[in-house]
Amino acid sequence: MRFLTFSRRGVTAGMISLLLLGCAAPDPLGQAQIPMGDFALGFNIVVADNMQQVPPSRDATPEEWIAVISSEIDRRFGAYEGDKLYHIALSVDAYSLAPPGIPVLLSPKSVLVISANIWDDAAGVKLHEAPNQITIFEGASPDTIFGSGFTRDREEQMQILARNAAKRVQAWMLENPQWFGIDPDAANAALEGLDVPPDPLAEADLTALELPEMAVAETSATPTVTPVPRPTP
Repeated sequence: MRFLTFSRRGVTAGMISLLLLGCAAPDPLGQAQIPMGDFALGFNIVVADNMQQVPPSRDATPEEWIAVISSEIDRRFGAYEGDKLYHIALSVDAYSLAPPGIPVLLSPKSVLVISANIWDDAAGVKLHEAPNQITIFEGASPDTIFGSGFTRDREEQMQILARNAAKRVQAWMLENPQWFGIDPDAANAALEGLDVPPDPLAEADLTALELPEMAVAETSATPTVTPVPRPTP
């Protein structure tokens, strides 16, 4: 897929100190569908070629992240039947899956960092300039007050992060209703219904993390893609 554009950004262990609690997203198939204008999902593409693991963390392979994130994107967006096709392309930049055995005082939480791109199929263009980098947190519950590594296995952590990631991608899309012909008032109401917590890194002093400068791989190629039938969730 030569037409994809992704953000490549290093993430350090300093991120762990910024973890704040958020709510894990419920299954979208059990909720009323949020209006998304003329949106219909074309390609759902996830890559993890350059992802980084932020210690302390359990291990997860690129293939595992691709599978779980692709599944959750399908669950959230696959049922839309708008008049235009859009492609969602995500890059897994970094992750940390809280392990057991860490001192309780640290209360380790899991985190996932992705870069998101949205393409208009008919126009053959990306709808924005730079990839949108999103930091996703696992969320808290009474079972995870001392760190989810004690109460959730690796697969549960990944599934929750992936579901929260799909929710955050939808929130970003609703913040740009003009892309999909959504009424702005309806988009604002939908955003309030999503109840997405703010990204704590968005307002943090990122200079303290000593993150390398973002390097964005651009391409002049125009995407030529044919949508594939969407599987029934």
